[in-house]
Amino acid sequence: MDFAPTEEQLLVQQTARDAAERLLAPRAAARDLSSEFPVAELKELAKLGLLGIAVPEELGGAAAGTVAYSLALQELARGDGSVAVAVSVTNMVAELIAMYGAPALARAWVPRLVSGELVAGAFALSEPEAGSDPAAMRTVATKTPNGWTLRGSKQWISSGDHAGVMVVWAITDAGAGHKGITAFVVGGQAKGLTVTRLEDKLGLHGSSTAQLAFDDVEVGDDAVLGRIGGGFALAMIALDGGRIGIASQAIGIARGALEATIRYAGERRTMGQAIIKHQAIGNMLADAATWLDASTLMTLRAAAAKQHGQPFSQLAAMAKLFATERAWEICDICLQVHGGYGYVRDFPVERALRDVRATRIYEGTSEIQRIVIARNLLRAQ
Repeated sequence: MDFAPTEEQLLVQQTARDAAERLLAPRAAARDLSSEFPVAELKELAKLGLLGIAVPEELGGAAAGTVAYSLALQELARGDGSVAVAVSVTNMVAELIAMYGAPALARAWVPRLVSGELVAGAFALSEPEAGSDPAAMRTVATKTPNGWTLRGSKQWISSGDHAGVMVVWAITDAGAGHKGITAFVVGGQAKGLTVTRLEDKLGLHGSSTAQLAFDDVEVGDDAVLGRIGGGFALAMIALDGGRIGIASQAIGIARGALEATIRYAGERRTMGQAIIKHQAIGNMLADAATWLDASTLMTLRAAAAKQHGQPFSQLAAMAKLFATERAWEICDICLQVHGGYGYVRDFPVERALRDVRATRIYEGTSEIQRIVIARNLLRAQ
């Protein structure tokens, strides 16, 4: 498979790189301390077309495809992992509604989301008792003469307190198992929707993570995304694509940390020479660079498969597993090379280590990725 980026993909990548260096990196440390949600930054990124990279042009998107999306997200995460989370989820929600929503539903929400009119999108699937097992969810949608009423709670919802629109999964047929789950498009200001908790996290402080309560939230029949009972399949499709995004995010965070560490190792001197010339340090950085390159190739392979309509679930799971696990090791190496300086907030590798840790958890933990990979291996026999 040819991984040489096209001129359009390189343009999207360069646009994201420029934006990351100009808008994101200068305020990343301050945002980490203040936990300020990046409203202004998201609106600026929307103007650059980075909130709907794979969304069709007729809905306001850039129609640049999944490879461009991965390349862009890597650059944004290199500047600030927190902002990359909001960008990733917003792209994910916009693409899902554009692909599976009725034309009127897509026209009502997607252009407003990718243009920045709506600050962000949210993906409301997980619940307090249903994380890696969506089929265990308890949120219920009850049919009414005018549509549906949603009641329940959602947990670990990125951008949930700032989302202008979200996709919400609920049970519409309790006796049908995973075939009784339906996805709904819900406005962020819907009556009965409240934020009940904001999580105080280890890292990614500029990305809010909310618990949401749905107390008889009313939506019309036209809010159904896809078909009734088809929500579980939509969630799996979205998560497969989302794993490409999280792998890209991990790569970007790790790349930023590695670049900072290479600079530091070239300037820091012990025993009469730059520490990068010491074999122990050089070997650590060589491993990190190799893992980063392999992660990038695996992720772009999964992105290219998705973009060309080829099976990509296995490739995405492998990319997320390898990229996130190795990104954690890379950031740990970077902190170690910095020594005591790496353990304080004055140097960016401390934030990188905290930020990258979450990538091994959300959009399916590393353990879930191994289950997905193993099951696909069995099916291939």
